Amino acid sequence: MSESVNTPESPSADAPGSAGVPGSAGAPVTLVASDLDRTLIYSAASLQLTMPDAQAPRLLCVEVYGGAPLSYMTETAAALLDELARTTVFVPTTTRTREQYGRIHLPGPAPRYAICANGGHILVDGVSDPDWQDHVVRRIAGECASLGEVRAHIQATAHPSWLLKERVAEDLFAYLVVDRGALPEGWVKELTAWADIKGWTVSLQGRKVYAVPKPLTKSAAMHEVARRCGATLTLAAGDSLLDADLLIAADRAWRPGHGELADCGWGAPTTEVLRERGGAAGEEILRRFVRAADPLRVSR
Repeated sequence: MSESVNTPESPSADAPGSAGVPGSAGAPVTLVASDLDRTLIYSAASLQLTMPDAQAPRLLCVEVYGGAPLSYMTETAAALLDELARTTVFVPTTTRTREQYGRIHLPGPAPRYAICANGGHILVDGVSDPDWQDHVVRRIAGECASLGEVRAHIQATAHPSWLLKERVAEDLFAYLVVDRGALPEGWVKELTAWADIKGWTVSLQGRKVYAVPKPLTKSAAMHEVARRCGATLTLAAGDSLLDADLLIAADRAWRPGHGELADCGWGAPTTEVLRERGGAAGEEILRRFVRAADPLRVSR
């Protein structure tokens, strides 16, 4: 694959997860690359529990921040993820930094691979692969304006009346926390147009505005992990514009009925659009993953 880098790892019989018995020599291998926030895990507000309280699902807390629970899955979703992680190569694929990802404790066996910083880091047994990291840094340096130039432009055009925080993630990209109600109409569009010329992508997700170099993609990292584990089928899910390339790159993909992609009506030939929103969408995405990984499985 064009995004591959030379590493000592190669597909092997002990690659974790397959459509049959994980690690079976010669067995087909299904790789599942899924976004986390608002795709599989949800804050209390984003769960969208619209049913009567007495009918609400039981929840499992999967992230604590500042001593307080922050992210959840329904217990049904947790059971499905546990099953999925034992029968496929499940790869959490997130824009979160490694530190932010480290706060999440998903059910099931610990994934051997994880993709963090929107593809900037491939974690192998929890450790960032230095060859991949170097490959990404070199591509960004050769194809994009510098992070410093992008931050300087943002700082010059943003206004303190609506800019709450400005942060750098892993020295790779920038993101802002904004007051959505006070954010001027058109500012994100103007930033997007400016950034596009500089080789950067802009994404608005909730209260956050991301500015990310175009070569920094989840799909490139997914292709690399698929190469390493010898995947014969790739499945993906996500809800934001930063997930679009991942969904297009996978053999089959799903997006929920909420989120940035839903808001703009985004679609692709191999991506199924779900009606479900919030925590119910997380459950349905995992059901679709499990069924697609094992077509003979009886649906539940």
